[in-house]
Amino acid sequence: MKKVLCLISVWLIAPVSIWAADDDILGVWNTAEGRSQVEVYHCADRYCGRITWLKEPQYPQDDDQGMGGKPKVDRENPDPALRKQPLLGLQILRDFRYDGDKWHDGTIYDPKEGKTYKCKITMGEDGKLHVRGYIGISLFGRTTEWTR
Repeated sequence: MKKVLCLISVWLIAPVSIWAADDDILGVWNTAEGRSQVEVYHCADRYCGRITWLKEPQYPQDDDQGMGGKPKVDRENPDPALRKQPLLGLQILRDFRYDGDKWHDGTIYDPKEGKTYKCKITMGEDGKLHVRGYIGISLFGRTTEWTR
């Protein structure tokens, strides 16, 4: 009887544990350089992320584009209509799905360059996020680590 109860417990708890693992990505993460924080959240049945903190939220006084002291905006965006949107609150992670091993099929936007890349994210054993942005195939990309 104890074996049966044990098996039933494992059968009931295991799906919850597996389901919870996909949500390990949720929360606020420090980017590799420590210049910003990104909050990862649910967006419908996917995962997305937005900038929630900037180490330097304003342009320096000697800004070469004359925006010294003003809040940073997405001025490198290829769409001129979007260049005035603030970096704080800007969605940079879009449409990630979890497959039991990694979050994939999403994109990451780099506001410093105004470019969007394919992206996959894995959770390291050390609890860090390994965020890999790439062009075409994952071989041609760069990985950074984000921490809680």
